[in-house]
Amino acid sequence: MNSTERVRNAILGKPIDRQPIYGWVSANLSEEITREYGSVAAFEDAYEFDAAHIFGGPGSYRGDVLNALRAENEELTPDLLVDADFFTNPDNPADYEGLAASIRFHKERERFCYVQTPGFFEAFNGVFGIENQLLYMAMYPDELGELYARQAEWSIRFAGHCIDAGADMIHISDDWGAQADLMFNPRLWWEIIYPNMKKVVDYVHSRGVFCSLHSDGCVRKVTDGIAKLGLDLVHPWQESAGMDYDLYLDNYQDTFAILGGICIQTVLGVKPQDKLEAEIRRVFGLLKGKRWICCTTHFVQNHCSMEDLKFAYDLIYKLARE
Repeated sequence: MNSTERVRNAILGKPIDRQPIYGWVSANLSEEITREYGSVAAFEDAYEFDAAHIFGGPGSYRGDVLNALRAENEELTPDLLVDADFFTNPDNPADYEGLAASIRFHKERERFCYVQTPGFFEAFNGVFGIENQLLYMAMYPDELGELYARQAEWSIRFAGHCIDAGADMIHISDDWGAQADLMFNPRLWWEIIYPNMKKVVDYVHSRGVFCSLHSDGCVRKVTDGIAKLGLDLVHPWQESAGMDYDLYLDNYQDTFAILGGICIQTVLGVKPQDKLEAEIRRVFGLLKGKRWICCTTHFVQNHCSMEDLKFAYDLIYKLARE
């Protein structure tokens, strides 16, 4: 069984020869990993990572249009964007060359490749700022709904090119959760996020590939909606934000898989190695054999030492094969 087959089977709840493993290790520790292994790719090879998180392609928005609107208006609000031509063209083949090259690189290692695409709330945080957008959700729900609908259209076209390049899964990144609760009223999630995200999920499935969600934080109030969307996998299912594994195992393990389990907020780079080992063993005890790909809950932070990173992945490598 190669890595792509292993991850696919884990997502579907089918038999696997061992637990798939992965980790978001590159963003903050690339220099440290490169000093010891020669490259991040060499670290991923050493631990036989089964998946690859691919970034690339065009950005969603035209900065020149947004900057002009900011210059002309005291405040950039959703009503000003409804009729503005600020989305980029997602159909330029040259914009996908780097992304396609990354997929080819990992497919040579037979890895499962998933490509990140913007969500809705998270994407427009880059336009308005998170505090402003939370305010605008109450003040301009109709206008934001229209903007999210346009984002969905853009994301569908973007996803199509990623699938053409060989992606096994489209990974929608849309952080909704704070540490203890949803960041906004769940009614708004159902009204302006759910229908637009459903369009993207349905399109991705129509192309015969998986569709997944990344959302940090506590999203308990919309987990039934996440299931209704038809998503195949959720990352990170953040236990440290009140998303306990019993909630998943009791209610959703027959509906979707989870990617995560190694918490970068409370465990990796935080706890001493004896407690780090105990936590990793606890999670394996709960999730091994389930619809689970072992992974970090987010990018490993730069306060994590290489000694702790290697200790964790030595243990993960071993437990995945026991």
